[in-house]
Amino acid sequence: QLPASSQLSGALQSVVPPSPHGVKWLVAAVPFVTVGWLVLAAMLVAATFRIQRWELAPGEAMVVGRRITFEKNSDTRNPGPSGTVPKRHPAENSIRFVTAFGGQLSALDAVIGWLDPNVRVDTYEEHFGTRTPATNQKIGFQSMFSAKQIAEYVAMKRLGLDATFTEGPVTVSELVCDDVPAADSACRLLNVGDTIVTFDGEEVATLTDLARVMEGRKAGESVDLEVVPDGKEPDDKSARQKRTVRLMIHPEEAGRAIIGIVPADTRTVTLPFEVGISTPDIGGPSAGLAFTLALLDELTEGNLTGRGRVVATGTMSEKEEVGPIGALRQKAVAARDAGATLFLVPAGQSDEEVAEARAAGGPRLKVVKVATLNDALAALRANGGDPLPAP
Repeated sequence: QLPASSQLSGALQSVVPPSPHGVKWLVAAVPFVTVGWLVLAAMLVAATFRIQRWELAPGEAMVVGRRITFEKNSDTRNPGPSGTVPKRHPAENSIRFVTAFGGQLSALDAVIGWLDPNVRVDTYEEHFGTRTPATNQKIGFQSMFSAKQIAEYVAMKRLGLDATFTEGPVTVSELVCDDVPAADSACRLLNVGDTIVTFDGEEVATLTDLARVMEGRKAGESVDLEVVPDGKEPDDKSARQKRTVRLMIHPEEAGRAIIGIVPADTRTVTLPFEVGISTPDIGGPSAGLAFTLALLDELTEGNLTGRGRVVATGTMSEKEEVGPIGALRQKAVAARDAGATLFLVPAGQSDEEVAEARAAGGPRLKVVKVATLNDALAALRANGGDPLPAP
């Protein structure tokens, strides 16, 4: 038989007597819990609210070989030897190219970035200069395209295969602007991505054509240009727009007149077979050296890279020169995190940049400066790699 409610209440009180200390503790804890929730809410807001800050942070070190494809040339005018592709020799230890991240930060990311010595937090101007994010991205993708074309050209010439460059249209990659640009300057009248198709009535299909018509021109002259805006095909005559642009002095060569643009490298390489290097959503020219070495490795027998894991960074010119790049410290961290033991970097980087890269890479990562493709091949030989076969 159950006791009456009053009896049950009394029984419970006798078993579990009220604790005034427990009540006081609970009351005292309420402010701390409230503060904790407020801090958590603030962190959530800070993690989602984007601010005008951008990162330059370590990216990834990615294998080049698995991104390369060789296919029969679809151009019937240049089918290649017997219309086939050379035998491929997949590299067991393929060289890697390395990236850096540069996205917009949240307030929380910015705080974390400021505390991380390997992350640089930039303002808009520090990160983009006078460009817009869209323009910066467009230039990066064009630079990546050029890096692939040059790497393919250099690798094929090294192996004794036919490779030629074909000039492309005169497309604006960057604008050269004075401190106070004139209303009729290219800085004001042209846009990145525009293609110049005529100059004072003459067709200019390539940079060679443009250089010819610019001979003898003086700063201050006004010239009539026809341009095809970005996004339109250069040969679309209906898309042409007229611009009257005043020529300006070259900022580094007194007496030389220029339009006020830096043209994009729109050359395309013609090969006896088609080469593909897949880099979706990756921009910039800094993988040129890695692409060149990976192509040489895939098209020849043996192990070109030698011992350990090798990462390379640096631009490549058609003269086999390795050029400097940005974010070297951040790329050294990415190479270290990928387990690399050898990191080839451009000799043109400053002593301070190389010292920072060595410190960030740690004792297991050997950083070697190279100025040319020959230097890079010599460094790989010293790393235990096989010599490159004769053409």
